[in-house]
Amino acid sequence: MRTVRPAVAALSMFCLAALAAAAQAAAPRVVATISPVHSLTAAVMEGVASPRLLVPGTASPHNYTLKPSDARALAQAQLIVWVGEEVEPFMEKPLAALAKKARVLELSKAPGVTLLDAREGGVWEAHEEGDGKEKKEAAGKKEEHHEKDMHVWLSPVHAKAIARALAQALSEIDAPNASAYRANLERFLARIDALDNELKETLKPVLGKPYIVFHDAYQYFDRYYGLSPAGSISATSAHAPGAKRLYEIRKKIIESKAGCVFREPQFDSKLVATVVSGTQAKVGVLDPDGGATIPPGPGAYFQLMRNLAGALRACLAPGS
Repeated sequence: MRTVRPAVAALSMFCLAALAAAAQAAAPRVVATISPVHSLTAAVMEGVASPRLLVPGTASPHNYTLKPSDARALAQAQLIVWVGEEVEPFMEKPLAALAKKARVLELSKAPGVTLLDAREGGVWEAHEEGDGKEKKEAAGKKEEHHEKDMHVWLSPVHAKAIARALAQALSEIDAPNASAYRANLERFLARIDALDNELKETLKPVLGKPYIVFHDAYQYFDRYYGLSPAGSISATSAHAPGAKRLYEIRKKIIESKAGCVFREPQFDSKLVATVVSGTQAKVGVLDPDGGATIPPGPGAYFQLMRNLAGALRACLAPGS
């Protein structure tokens, strides 16, 4: 008996290792581009497998260069999740060249995701949200504005729609784990409802208080929660503003009595220091994707949304 037990133990260990290896081999190979997309994907996949994050948190998806390991991951992927060309322009050619066998889920086109027009100019007026009058005026212009705001993940409604699309896609490429994806989806939807209620309470003290952001990345968030952004320093994160725009923003800060100007951790803060100089505005920090400060994983999306609400409240309504 003493000579059999070690053999039985070794056989058991071998079987467990084989089962673990088989399960790992069978796990779906999924690649997600940026931190919030990765987090939403990881939440739906939790307990089954972990998606690969393509763009690290300290890098920008607007000018990211693929590494050889990234190219291999895309070539081997069964599912690739991204927002769209406007957010991850570097993905267009790799998707065509490397991902011919993968299913590609473009979240900006997911059912239930409604794109908003990007806001024009550095200064925004109250209720500049596309009402009937504004649309008629825009229709009369020679050059109609068609650029869309692609920061779709910053709406709880969109987060739910994206999770549903992810669960559907994952269930189709990995049918044996479909029940796990459905269960994860239901848990995620409940957590989003709880988060939504939490953020509404957090943001109550800042309602009606004007502020300036670094670039127009937060429209889905501020529209959903009824906030009062007054403008953005830069048109996009990839382009520096001109002298005229900086002058207009400074003027808007003074006229609107904007309490805060928010910079972003990935970019030089000198521009923000320039526009607030000589005004009453304080400087805060907002990060639209959280990649620079939040570890990746299923909980990153929830932390991102809490960070945005918390930063707005801390700067606009300190002590509340």
